[in-house]
Parts: sequence; structure tokens; C-alpha cells
Amino acid sequence: MSQPANYRDNVFINCPFDKDYHPFFEAIIFVIHDCGFIPRCAREEDDSGNVRIIKIMKIIDDCRYGMHDISKADLDVSSGLARFNMPLELGLFMGAHQYAPARHYNREKKLLIMDNEQYRYQQFISDLSGQDIIAHGRSIPALIGHVRNFLYNNARRTSIAGGNYIHDRFQRFLFDLPAYCATLHWDRENLTFLAYSACVSAWIEENPI
Repeated sequence: MSQPANYRDNVFINCPFDKDYHPFFEAIIFVIHDCGFIPRCAREEDDSGNVRIIKIMKIIDDCRYGMHDISKADLDVSSGLARFNMPLELGLFMGAHQYAPARHYNREKKLLIMDNEQYRYQQFISDLSGQDIIAHGRSIPALIGHVRNFLYNNARRTSIAGGNYIHDRFQRFLFDLPAYCATLHWDRENLTFLAYSACVSAWIEENPI
């Protein structure tokens, strides 16, 4: 079976999609682009005809790399229940790697697991014991550094800049983003995943490393 198009560049993002996490989501998208990769996530399609879990599994199959932030482990305010989307998608990604036939492209999958604190996951998903969980401490500079280091360590591309430099570029991009949106008549506060990614790509093309 041949590899999907851009398999070695595709990075699956599995993270909370709520308002509080959104600045971190935007940072992840930016650093993936700035390292020369392609961010992918469940929000890239808006097709009511597709079953969501099937869509997620297809995206996971397309991606060599996976970024999994399991920090949204608290109870939902309105329902009083926990959200299990992130652990579910993490399990799907791990299973795609573990159960792929020998020499299948999915055997090359690499994943980064992040949380607020280093060992907090042991209280709600203890089966991950033995995995190397990285703590970002709800710090965007730390998160950018972790994502950058993960991509560099696994891809070994010398074109990937350092984490502090990428963070500085992200701050410059955020400053320029409202002007990009105004030119396109887009609402900065309501950008879709694909629209935001398009802005990132255009900015990087104008401001190459």
C-alpha cells in the first residue's frame, strides 16, 4: 500500500478546541507551518455527510506525526462530565502505529503527548504510564519549543529554526494578522482552521526563515 500524499509532512493535531485553549491551538498551527510541515486536524473539513470518527481516522492515516495535548481533563461546566475526545484520538493514533503490518508506512508514526503537568495524567489515564509525557505548563513559549523539538528530533531537518526564534516569529505574525484579515475582509476572531492556516502560510512566504 502506497503512502498517502504528503504523509511525511502531515502532522495530526489532537487538542482541545475550546475558547481557553485557542491561543495554544493557533501557536501549534504556526510552529508546524514554520518548521515546514502541514498541520491537519478534524476541523479541516466541514462536510455533514462525513461521519466524524471516520474523518478523524482518515486524517490519522494520512499523518506520520501526531501532536496530542491531553490537558483538557477537567469536567465540562455545563454537563458536569469529562471530555474524552483527546484520549480517544490519541488511542486511535497509537493503534494505527502499533497494529499496522510490518513495513507498512504507519509503522513510521511518531507522536508527542503533552499535558499541563508532567505526571498529572496518572490520575485520569494511568495506562499511559511508561510514555514520555511532556509538560508545557500552559506556557505558549514552552509549547512551541516542545513541538519544534519533536519535529526536529524526528525529521532532522536543518531548515528548522530554534524554538525561541520561532516564538518571536509567532509574535510578529500575531501583530500582522489583523491587517491580513482586513485585506481579505475576514473576521480575525472567527477564522476557521483553513483560513487561519492560509494566513500563516502567506505570512511565512513573505517572511521566510
